[in-house]
Formats: sequence, structure tokens, C-alpha cells
Amino acid sequence: MSSPDPQVRAARNKSTSPPPRGPVVAVTGAASGVGALLTARLTASEEVKQVVAIDERRGECAEAEWHILDVRDPAIADRLRGADVVVHLALDLDLETDAAARTAYNVRGTQTVLTAAAAAGVHRVVLCTSTMVYGALPDNELPLAEDAELRATAEATGVGDLLEIERLARRAPRAHPGLNVTVVRPAVLVGGTDTALTRYFESPRLLVVAGSRPAWQFCHVDDLCSALEYAVLEKVDGELAVGCDGWLEQEEVEELSGIRRMELPSAVALGAAARLHRIGLTPSPAGDLAYTMYPWVISGSRLHDAGWRPAYTNEEVLAQLLDEVSGRHTVAGRRLGRKDATAAGAAGATVALLGAAAVVRRARKARRRI
Repeated sequence: MSSPDPQVRAARNKSTSPPPRGPVVAVTGAASGVGALLTARLTASEEVKQVVAIDERRGECAEAEWHILDVRDPAIADRLRGADVVVHLALDLDLETDAAARTAYNVRGTQTVLTAAAAAGVHRVVLCTSTMVYGALPDNELPLAEDAELRATAEATGVGDLLEIERLARRAPRAHPGLNVTVVRPAVLVGGTDTALTRYFESPRLLVVAGSRPAWQFCHVDDLCSALEYAVLEKVDGELAVGCDGWLEQEEVEELSGIRRMELPSAVALGAAARLHRIGLTPSPAGDLAYTMYPWVISGSRLHDAGWRPAYTNEEVLAQLLDEVSGRHTVAGRRLGRKDATAAGAAGATVALLGAAAVVRRARKARRRI
């Protein structure tokens, strides 16, 4: 019996072969943090054809195609050619970075990536900000809808940059017709992160402002990565909030953590925070304190409607956070060495910093009188 014609065999093989895999995805900030986790996740996905990893240094994911450059370099457009989706995660939110330098990097980098993506023919850009952009306000609903007004101000660490990124995201489709922009906003991010809000749990006492109504909602980095993957695969788009279901009241946080509170009047807490930051004793401005005073919990309904669910609960993420920060000592956002923390004691460290602010204030008044 003769074998089939080669063209017939080729047609048969083509009909039985699996369909081509999904999009080519470029990830900026791919060498570390969320970018590294997402790059590894996407390279392992059967729904992603290829991952192009972009950073200022090479990361550990050997399966990705690496390009080493600064995201502010217009040459990035050449690296993005052939990509279907770009996930922009090259952001600097380090508490210790100079604020002006941080803003210059974050805003210019996002502008460059959006423009380069449009020039390269990319049809979708996914940006990542934070639910902090909604603002922490006493009249916030519990939970907030994802389309709620963004009422944050630029007074908290990095929030001004995130608000500008949100504005760029909204303008981009008008400036670049055909470019779709999705914004993913995680709640308090936990999993190898260092922020003013994670440092709150490194304190010997949890500072509570009298009369405030805190509500805590967390987001595990794995859940953020799975939400970003949903956006990459176009299972959901628009402005998306991601976090654990529900929230924890301050009393629940204290019970679960075993850390007692230190309650201060609003004027004292806010005034001291502002002075400590102004004189350089702490990296966190007074605006960070609002996020420990008032609720900014979101519903996450759009991802839920698309079939996404968080893998972690608030209780589980808080437990992981407490494990990660164990042994660290922070007061008013400022890291203390073990010797300093031991000498200061629990509440004494806070009192020492408050006292330092008062001493500096009195010294300045004395100089003005001379």
C-alpha cells in the first residue's frame, strides 16, 4: 500500500497540530519584584507565545528574551516591535529614593513606554498603580466601586506619581488611537515588598489616630500576578482593582497580630509626622498616615465578573506579612537597628521620635529669636 502524497501528509499534520499559542508579551521591570514573578509566570503559560523581558539588568528567567536598557530610552520602541501586549512594571516606589528623582523616573518612563508601544504597533499596554489612588477618606464607602472617583492627593509616598500615571493611561487612547490601556490597582501589596504600609507592621505599637476608622485590605503578589495575566490574555480590561475579598477592622488586625495599639490625638499624630519628615528623621510624609486612619477598600467586581478569584484571604496575607517583617524595627516609618530598638523600648521609641521633633522645633524657634 503506497504512502500518502507528501502534500496530503502535510495537510493532515497541520489539521491535527495544536493552534498557535497566544500573544507575545513584553514586561518592563522584569528582573526583580513583581516583574520577575510575572515574567516567570508568563513564560510557563501555554497561553503565551513568547515573553520579552526588559530591564536595566538581566534577570534569572532564562526562557524570556532579554533586552537591557532604561525604560526612558526611546530605543525601547525597537525592542517592543512584534509584541502584542506590554506590561509596564518598571516603577521606583522605594521609600528612600529622592522624591524628585523617583517622579522623574516613574512619569517619564511611563510616557516613553506608552509612546513607544504605540509606535511599535502594540495594541495593549497594562499599567500597575495602587488602590491608594482612590484616597483614604472618612466618607469613603465600604467597599468602594472600581469606577469611584480618584480622590487621592499627592501627599503620600509615590501617590502623586501613581495619579500622574493614571492620567497618562486615560489620555493615551486619545493620543494613540488603537492603543488599549488597562490599569491594575492592587491593595496593600505583600510578598517581598517594602512600603510605608508594610512598615506600619514593623512598629512596636500600632499607631491609631483617635476617632479614626481604619479598614485593612491586602493583596498577595501572586494574586496580583494572576490578575495581570488575566489582563494580558484580554479576559478583562479597563480599570481593575485587585485584592483579597473583604477587609479587616483595626481591632481584628490587632488581635491577629498580637501587637497592641498606641492611640494619639489627630493633631499630635499628623503634626509630629509632618515635622519628622520635614527634618529628615523619617522617610514617610504625613500623607501616609491617612491610609492607616480611613478606609480605602475596593470591591474588585470586574475581575470577579471575569471569573478571577484571589487565592489568599486577608488573614493569610497578614500572617505572611508579619512573618516577613519579624525582627525588623520601625518607628514612624524609620527603620531602627536592633540596638536602637532595644534601647528605645516599645512605646519609648515613638516617644523618642516625637520628642526629637519637639527639640528641633524649639531649637529653630531659639535661632529665630537670636
